[in-house]
Amino acid sequence: MLYYLITRLLAMIPTLLGVLTLTFLVTQFVPGGPVDHVLSDLDNQSARSGAEGATSGSGWTYSGRQGIDEQQIEHLTRQYGFDQPVLERYVAMLSNFLRFDLGQSYFRNESVWELIKSKLGVSVSLGIWTFLLTYLISVPLGVAKAVRAGSRFDFITSLLILCGYAVPGFVLGVLLIVLFGGGSFWDVFPLRGLTSDNWNELSGLGKVTDYLWHITLPVAASVLSTFALKTLLTKNTFLEEISRQYVLTARAKGLSERRVLWKHVFRNALLPLVTGFPGAFIAAFFTGSLLIETLFSLDGLGLLSYESINSRDYPVVLGSLYLLTLIGLLTKLVGDIAYVLVDPRIKFDAQVA
Repeated sequence: MLYYLITRLLAMIPTLLGVLTLTFLVTQFVPGGPVDHVLSDLDNQSARSGAEGATSGSGWTYSGRQGIDEQQIEHLTRQYGFDQPVLERYVAMLSNFLRFDLGQSYFRNESVWELIKSKLGVSVSLGIWTFLLTYLISVPLGVAKAVRAGSRFDFITSLLILCGYAVPGFVLGVLLIVLFGGGSFWDVFPLRGLTSDNWNELSGLGKVTDYLWHITLPVAASVLSTFALKTLLTKNTFLEEISRQYVLTARAKGLSERRVLWKHVFRNALLPLVTGFPGAFIAAFFTGSLLIETLFSLDGLGLLSYESINSRDYPVVLGSLYLLTLIGLLTKLVGDIAYVLVDPRIKFDAQVA
């Protein structure tokens, strides 16, 4: 097991380097970098000033970039480090990332690490609730469907699950807003942030209630569009285990159906679900979080990444990707370890060979 862990940890290094290298090359050579973004903002400001001047009768006409000093452009290029060779910038990035120095944001006047930490609470909060509710609903429902396979209950729940799976989370979010967020029907739940403006003035119970009141619609939109696969996976896994020989043997010995199901079938059927916990836990933080956070005005990691890409804030883009890739690789390793802890018959040396 130790040899396997060392091998997997060493294999993470080229994977992480490959992701960072590819992303770095894209950010360095894609048109419209941070310098162009700043110059575009200056152009827009000049255009607005020109429009106001023309309205006031000053006779000013917009001249585009001709009014921007070349020294200012050189200063911006030097400020964002684009005056250095590409290889030098790449080596500097890798050396900083090895020391977990993610750099400074170009436009937010804050370190990338501090930015990520400030946004992490929203994404973690949304992800934890999505993860817990997804498994608390999908596993019991999947077991019930497996036990009642072919029944009317199985048919109706399968139809509802497939309908929920076919509807994207952001579409469901829009529907929830229309129904319960003050759209065309009821104004029951708020649509901005995770807490109210007077949250610090509330009592302990009031804070909990206020938080749950805000988180209800975003979590509902996330859960209803993600638990379908887990439910069907649970059902199919249980059906496969129920048909095995050891189940027939246990029934022949006179064991009750409940004992057979929960003592024998349940343990073996949970293997793919338990080993998928780490990946599902991390994926719940980031999968579809951008649309949900944007729709419900939640200032989390998804929205931060999207805004950073639009504004060409490359340190934030690279820093976020670096952390997410590292977390994803470690999560995969934890999932493999969980598999052997649940089923000791798994041999790591066979996987490595």
